[in-house]
Amino acid sequence: MGVSENYKTILQELESLKPVGTPTLIAVSKFQPKEKVQEAISGGVIHFGENRVQEGIEKFSDLGKPEKDFILHHIGPVQSSHIRKYAGLYSFVHGVGSQKVLQELKRRMDQDRWKIRYFLQVNLTEEDSKSGFSKEEVLALLQKKETLSSEFCVLEGFMTMGPSSGDPEETRKVFQEISKLRKEFLPQGKLSMGMSGDYRIALEEGSDYLRIGTAIFGERT
Repeated sequence: MGVSENYKTILQELESLKPVGTPTLIAVSKFQPKEKVQEAISGGVIHFGENRVQEGIEKFSDLGKPEKDFILHHIGPVQSSHIRKYAGLYSFVHGVGSQKVLQELKRRMDQDRWKIRYFLQVNLTEEDSKSGFSKEEVLALLQKKETLSSEFCVLEGFMTMGPSSGDPEETRKVFQEISKLRKEFLPQGKLSMGMSGDYRIALEEGSDYLRIGTAIFGERT
């Protein structure tokens, strides 16, 4: 099947499993050729995810109007030096993992007057290979919740990743923990969790955004 057919098959599965409150399905196009992205847009896909800011710029800058023809998510760790590139193209940022990055994101988006919705990345597996706040750090940050959003930089919720092992039981524990964190401390917030290998678990545990690449686009080149 083609890219758009794969996308629709997964979306239909999600809608059948959760008819009410079906999560937003993000087609992760990192390392995929521009031709596949064009095929996906032509097939009705709206939400796309890129790990590398510059790669997203090279693919999407001439594919239409952001927020109208596509909605672009930066799903990789946020680096301060790349924040200046978001304006005009990216609508969501999923990997805000430090106070320094958050402060720069708010400063730059307010300066550029470009609206970004962002997620605080929480590293609940405590793996060195993963970025993000520890649970303790994010709880401390939430004590000043009113300072976390501005006119053009809005806190959307939490993002997390399951363990690198892919163990289903451990993955579920992580997703349950972030769901509990959201319920207790950010009840209006959204959750970004779940990828090709664990999106069904994420769906069961209340994810609002699923980041799926291989199951939609096939293996990366």
